[in-house]
Amino acid sequence: MSAEFTPIPLRWVGPLRLTGDVEAEQEVPLATYESPLWPSVGRGARISRLVDDGIRVTVVDERMTRSSLFVADTAAAAVAASRAIIARFDELSAAVSERSRHAKLIDLDTEVVGNLLYLRFALTTGDASGHNMVTFAAETLMERVLSWHPELSYGSISGNYCTDKKATAVNGILGRGRNVIAEILIPADLVERQLRSSAQRIVDLNVQKNLVGSTIAGALRSANAHYANMLLAFYLATGQDAANIVEGSQGFTWAEVRGEGDLYFSCTLPHLIVGTVGNGKDLPAVDDALARLGCRDERPSGENARRLAGLIAATVLCGELSLLAAQTNPGELMQSHLLLERRKDSTK
Repeated sequence: MSAEFTPIPLRWVGPLRLTGDVEAEQEVPLATYESPLWPSVGRGARISRLVDDGIRVTVVDERMTRSSLFVADTAAAAVAASRAIIARFDELSAAVSERSRHAKLIDLDTEVVGNLLYLRFALTTGDASGHNMVTFAAETLMERVLSWHPELSYGSISGNYCTDKKATAVNGILGRGRNVIAEILIPADLVERQLRSSAQRIVDLNVQKNLVGSTIAGALRSANAHYANMLLAFYLATGQDAANIVEGSQGFTWAEVRGEGDLYFSCTLPHLIVGTVGNGKDLPAVDDALARLGCRDERPSGENARRLAGLIAATVLCGELSLLAAQTNPGELMQSHLLLERRKDSTK
């Protein structure tokens, strides 16, 4: 069966200026039907070039997880098995290394519910997002555990304690994907001239909208305006599994007034599930985009994916900053959308 393709408008935006764990002045690709996203991210990118340090990126952690489910006869048996398995962590780690050059077991968490035993394996996966790599590793580990503990039986290769493509708390608490923070310090005069706002108004709106508004809406470990918009556009342009915007969009926007009206603004994205190798990355347009982003360079394993995650986090900051600033001014958001749509209609 031959594949068919749906065209999605794509535009390169920027460049963005990044420092910290990613040093770059880089344009980024955004594939979206929501065309106002391009100038919105572009405004944030322009501000990053007007600030000496640009957007500072910090990669906090990286791991991919798979939770496997085992069934015991009793809770006591499940707990006893979990303790014995944890004690043999080094043997489990060696079993993974025997089967894979790139996957490395770095952590193991357990949860027992009744007679059900959940083992949450965390691995580093090089430049891959790691979905298939951790599943393959989990199969190896399940075989090893079942050979040690005949009192356990197979439940499922994935027991939903991972957690993949679902909004949960566990990914933020224990980690899954690449945890990245992007931050910028914008002088007061730039806030006024480029964003037509003030640091105090943006800080107040972030508290009232992103923090309080998200809380009363029942948001789960998330307080932001629209991370999903930038993530989906970037994911589609670079061959990522787009369904991972579910957990990827769980993140936190924080802002403070510094000095004489300067704006400190940050976006924390605790679980970006992205990679530069693997399924979808061999498509010509995707391969070209990754090469243009500098994510096809010869680097130690994992560094290209960290660069990609840093670029994504900085892009999210640009779009988040621009939208919040617009929403401090009555009517600006809708006026901008209408203006862009009218321009598009006039070209038909």
